[in-house]
Amino acid sequence: MEKYTQKKIAVINDISGYGRCSLTVAMPIISVMGIQCCPVPTAILSNHTEFPVYFFDDYTEKMRDYIRKWSELGLEFDAISSGFLGSAEQIEIVLDFVEKFRGEHTHIFVDPVMGDHGKLYATYTEEMCEEMKQLVGYADIVTPNVTEACFLTGTPYKDTGWTRKELLNMAMMLQMMGAKSVVITGVREGAFYTNVVLEQGMKEASFVKVKSAGNQRPGTGDVFSSVLSAAVLNGKALKEATEMAAKFVRDCIKKSDELNIPHSNGVCFEEILGKLVKR
Repeated sequence: MEKYTQKKIAVINDISGYGRCSLTVAMPIISVMGIQCCPVPTAILSNHTEFPVYFFDDYTEKMRDYIRKWSELGLEFDAISSGFLGSAEQIEIVLDFVEKFRGEHTHIFVDPVMGDHGKLYATYTEEMCEEMKQLVGYADIVTPNVTEACFLTGTPYKDTGWTRKELLNMAMMLQMMGAKSVVITGVREGAFYTNVVLEQGMKEASFVKVKSAGNQRPGTGDVFSSVLSAAVLNGKALKEATEMAAKFVRDCIKKSDELNIPHSNGVCFEEILGKLVKR
């Protein structure tokens, strides 16, 4: 009988103690889906930055020593996933991490957390944008939102009115940068959000539509990328994994609105986490 080996994913992101985002979202979601989540912290925050005050400890200077011990131990991972990165140096560290730990069958997931609503985050520089383009080139699956896809490809941003051809062209441009498969998330189409899925070797994209359940909240991108990466590692096809992630985010938003969870507190995914339990 073949020996069972639990899959492991190294997740490179910050830790926010309050507000439900980043590693505090990724760890429980990936774990409940039967995957061992191994965190690489980029920063430690008391709460996410949409709150009026917060404690912030940049972990950049410690990351290389942290990662070096994993290398000395000869650790191997079935996947590597990157989220918010706070500087060009952190992006370079992730590039080095991928070079060191990528095996023949290791999946590389890149969520290029750069901005939203047509604007880059205040911390994002032109140098970081160029570094992120390099990291995207390593991705087996890259999951930008519309804003990030626009900045990465040099496409003018618009809130609505995207044609299928325009979205396909953007996805193809990301593939030309080196990404094997692309999922552009959260394209607003009336009462629906559409996710554009262009898989490696395909000339046509799939469009996964999910009806909006309420207003956007902090951390939903982290929820989406966590579900998608774990689902892919569990053998789901990319389109199916995208549907699973999009519907779970929708249900999280709906439950959060039902319970009157404050917007700044993100989504109360804990209430419906059982839907993701690996059976």
